[in-house]
Amino acid sequence: MPNKPVPVLTIDGPSGSGKGTISQLVAEQLGWHLLDSGALYRAVGYAAGAEGLDLSDEDAVSRCAETTKIRFRVPAEGGETRVIVNGHDATDELRTETAGAAASAIAAFPGVRRALFEKQRGFRKAPGLVADGRDMGTVIFPDAGHKVFLTASAEERARRRYKQLKDKGLNVTLAALLREIQARDERDASRTVAPLRPAVDALTIDTTGIPVAGVVAAVLSVVRPA
Repeated sequence: MPNKPVPVLTIDGPSGSGKGTISQLVAEQLGWHLLDSGALYRAVGYAAGAEGLDLSDEDAVSRCAETTKIRFRVPAEGGETRVIVNGHDATDELRTETAGAAASAIAAFPGVRRALFEKQRGFRKAPGLVADGRDMGTVIFPDAGHKVFLTASAEERARRRYKQLKDKGLNVTLAALLREIQARDERDASRTVAPLRPAVDALTIDTTGIPVAGVVAAVLSVVRPA
């Protein structure tokens, strides 16, 4: 009898839709592994910047994606998962808007996506995987048994990012964040390689005005139907 494939729940959506928070909470409740695919792209953008590369140079950035060593470290006492890039804890740097913009820019390069494809697929391990990203259900795990697409208004997503970054002591403005989110939405949706869109078999959940607990319950119901 063939082995049953490791179950995968994909959670895709635009920047600020709550994917990171929801994915982590859902993974904890299910006891599954977690893949933060956005962190991989941010890590490559960070590594490319550290090497002084021109982020518009597709060949150079693609080579960087192939050679960059990325690993996740989960603190024994709980808390935020740390992202180690080429031996350096780059977690805080990767959460900035600059890193997010760099990730969005290089994600349009086919060479970068090819380099990270197998790295992402390698996270699929028993007992299961929650995969957070933009093309998890359409490109990386099209055979996933459970798929969700989270969305929210651009204004709501900008407010969330504003609060998140202010809480970290960063100097940001709501208007600038809204412009960046709208620009990123346009880039992600219009790129020719793996554009941001829901998988045809994904459940779309608009998280505008819904508390985190409500979104987690809705996502868990996809995996554990009543």
